[in-house]
Amino acid sequence: MRRPSPRLAEGLVTHIERTPVDLELAVRQWEVYVDTLRDVGWDIVEVPPAPDCPDSVFVEDTVLMYRNVAVICRPGADERADEVLAVEPVVEALGCSINRIRTPGTLDGGDVLKIGDTVYVGRGGRTNGEGIRQLREILEPLGATVIAVPLTKVLHLKSAVTALPDGTVIGYPPAIDDPAIFPRFLPVPEESGAHVVLLGDGRLLMAADAPRSAQLFRDLGYTPVEVDISEYVKLEGCVTCLSVRLRPTAR
Repeated sequence: MRRPSPRLAEGLVTHIERTPVDLELAVRQWEVYVDTLRDVGWDIVEVPPAPDCPDSVFVEDTVLMYRNVAVICRPGADERADEVLAVEPVVEALGCSINRIRTPGTLDGGDVLKIGDTVYVGRGGRTNGEGIRQLREILEPLGATVIAVPLTKVLHLKSAVTALPDGTVIGYPPAIDDPAIFPRFLPVPEESGAHVVLLGDGRLLMAADAPRSAQLFRDLGYTPVEVDISEYVKLEGCVTCLSVRLRPTAR
């Protein structure tokens, strides 16, 4: 995880209108997010802050984890290039093998949805075809299948879809180019209801502004853990963007 930059309000927006960001509230929301992960048993490792990088709190875009391999991303927005610099030594210190996406490839971690050994990658404004080709070259020898997904309606693939613990892809239909790409797809009634982080033991971290989606998940036997991330939504962020989870099997 990475503490918000004091320049957070200057973060990039692409598919939505810019609205004012309350930095003090954003910091409090981030701290609650951290505490929520810690309270359910996760250890927290912070990447050193990057005060001159407005989007640096969205640490998911800087590194992709697959098993014990860390793929250092190459952000599709030039303004975010410096965000990756402090991430590599942190994941290397955790025992990860390091690979990198190299020019002319671009890849944002938010464009990658892993479901077991199937890795979906959004081909949109931030991730290009060369980045996907390089990711295939890195991951397929490890047993992964990399599938490119057209993406035109949202910033990142995980702005449109994530997955439940049983592998069912969940998404908000107006944000998705082609739901038929996914073998099992469940529509949700709110856009932010499409974003969950798997905490273990059937717990789903999700935004607090999707009560109908939360009830849907309860009806399916899961336990929603809700957090307010309103200030990050203003910058096209969601619950997945604010952390990279390294499970013991991936170390």
